[in-house]
Amino acid sequence: MIFQEKTVESTTVFSGKVFDIHSDKSMLSNGKIQNREVVIHSGGVAIVAECNEKILFVKQFRYGSQQIMTEIPAGKLNQNEDILDAAKRELEEETGFSAEKWTQLGYIYPTPAICSEKIYLFYAQNLKPGTPHPDDGEFVDFIEISKEKAFEMIKTGEISDAKTICALMRVYKL
Repeated sequence: MIFQEKTVESTTVFSGKVFDIHSDKSMLSNGKIQNREVVIHSGGVAIVAECNEKILFVKQFRYGSQQIMTEIPAGKLNQNEDILDAAKRELEEETGFSAEKWTQLGYIYPTPAICSEKIYLFYAQNLKPGTPHPDDGEFVDFIEISKEKAFEMIKTGEISDAKTICALMRVYKL
């Protein structure tokens, strides 16, 4: 069976600061046309930053879920921005820390059925503290949590953010 689809028509129905929404017509492998709605997103980065056997997390209110979430530092890619540069920028903005050693962990698609967003995952080590400087309108607090406590928080649902769970699994291969 062939699973590939081909976009035959695409209309931008919304254009925003963070994403656009397209209404597409897609030709299925059987030749039929199917309507598709997709969020077009520039992508992002997420960082597992380890310092003195603790992992840096941020707590922030997430409007979409209407919850305060505990997550690893992360953020949106700027247009034509190098992914490692973005990871360094986001770590420093949200926590103040910089890192000497960076390992790329691949990427994930958090909601591939409806969104083009691709999040690149990184592992940062040999951290140096600094002063956080979050974006305007971004209110974050960073905390340090042990690996063991973080995995317990995943089990209990205290950490439910997909990119955080995926990145921790990639680093610690559990």
